[in-house]
Amino acid sequence: MATANIGFEEKLWSLADKLRGSMDAAEYKHVALGLLFLKYVSDAFEEKYAELELEPYADVEDRDEYTAANVFWVPQEARWSHIQKNAKLPEIGQIIDNAMVLIEKENPSLKGVLPKDFARPALDKTRLGEVIDVFSFKVGDKDSRSKDVLGRVYEYFLSKFASAEGKNGGEFYTPSSVVKLLVEMIEPYKGRVYDPCCGSGGMFVQSEKFVEEHHGKMGDIAVYGQESNPTTWRLCKMNLAIRGIDGNLGEHHADTFHNDVHKNLKADYILANPPFNISDWGGQRLVEDVRWNYGIPPVGNANYAWIQHMASKLAPSGVAGFVLANGSMSTSTTSEWEIRRQMIDADLVDCIVTLPGQLFYSTQIPVCLWFMAKNKAPKGLRDRRGEILFIDARKIGHMADRTHKELSAEDIKKIADTYHAWRGQSEAGDYEDVKGYCKATKLTEVQEHEYILTPGRYVGIEDVEEDSEPFEDKMMRLTSELAEQFAKSRQLEDEIRKQLGGIGFEF
Repeated sequence: MATANIGFEEKLWSLADKLRGSMDAAEYKHVALGLLFLKYVSDAFEEKYAELELEPYADVEDRDEYTAANVFWVPQEARWSHIQKNAKLPEIGQIIDNAMVLIEKENPSLKGVLPKDFARPALDKTRLGEVIDVFSFKVGDKDSRSKDVLGRVYEYFLSKFASAEGKNGGEFYTPSSVVKLLVEMIEPYKGRVYDPCCGSGGMFVQSEKFVEEHHGKMGDIAVYGQESNPTTWRLCKMNLAIRGIDGNLGEHHADTFHNDVHKNLKADYILANPPFNISDWGGQRLVEDVRWNYGIPPVGNANYAWIQHMASKLAPSGVAGFVLANGSMSTSTTSEWEIRRQMIDADLVDCIVTLPGQLFYSTQIPVCLWFMAKNKAPKGLRDRRGEILFIDARKIGHMADRTHKELSAEDIKKIADTYHAWRGQSEAGDYEDVKGYCKATKLTEVQEHEYILTPGRYVGIEDVEEDSEPFEDKMMRLTSELAEQFAKSRQLEDEIRKQLGGIGFEF
């Protein structure tokens, strides 16, 4: 297979997906992603191995040479060349399981992370061998390193599995355009980045990309995450490893509310897509939790528990950006309304953005982005204390397929530039309210609106351009078009009657 190019991920998915047969997408996900990870660690090892062969005094089998370069040590029996050579053997499943065990044994940071269920009888070994052949592609050259290509492929496969799994896919994957928007808005250049429900790690990957694209140092951000689903936690560990990101996800999966693995963390940036409207989060056992600075969240809905958890994790100048269901902006239940009131009065809410529906695989409902800032008058930027920026972006986005929307690069730039201009970042230009799209609103006005945070309440309705066509001319044109449609309708009706009559169903 050729070196990666445009459409490469799509072609690879198409080939690999044909081989899963009747296997459920949720099950096949671990086969495909596990093999991709195995190929990544092997390719990175082989790349370093080739470099060492050219050095006169280097030992190609010295583990320290690899660990010093942040490359996983891969034993002979776990290298892709060995896997590929044995791909057609009936025992290939056991060979892969052994490879996973060996890699975990030699690399403690991967302990308990890799899938080791390839030998199970239900997994067709012929198809497994064919998937190995599909993944035995050539990976780049010096200008296109293996981790970049495989990272791209891994991310693409995650998105496709999320789509295939529908509602359940949302548990591990946030659409990349939504992640990019969050990252572009809060700009995590340097500091601690935290995601309390990190899924497969998309927020972290995009943060690293942001730093890289803006010519920062990759080591300038420290990644902290937590994930309660054990399978998803392992996916995240693999995703970060493929990207070369050294993240702290705790020693194991854990529930953020009941076992906070980063109890003393104060984050400079928080990026999150918490599960919407979770009712069984165990709130009745956390009534006196120290995180509830603005009120006790209802036991029947975790939305405001997530909000307050993130607020409690912010450093003195920290910024949080996260996704929530639209109901969070206006819910009138007593406890949620009171929490929202206190947060608004404390001047914690920085910006609210409403997005269109159909962006997520897990839900078709429209969602919103919340931004919270501990310091709304940072040095060198405009003092926005006592204000909230509202952006109504429900009309943006395009249909990527029959059921899902995406935000384009232009959409993302427009929203991010609006936010940056409001905050006073000079390169974003001067901020101006735009009717129907954005408005900088004083807290007093929000208080007058009973603390409802729905942007549509504040931005107004965009001005409609006056129609210059005279009324009489317009009515003549419209009635003429309607007459043509009626005529076509009668022709179709006559044709349908004729066809039905021909098969004995005349009426």
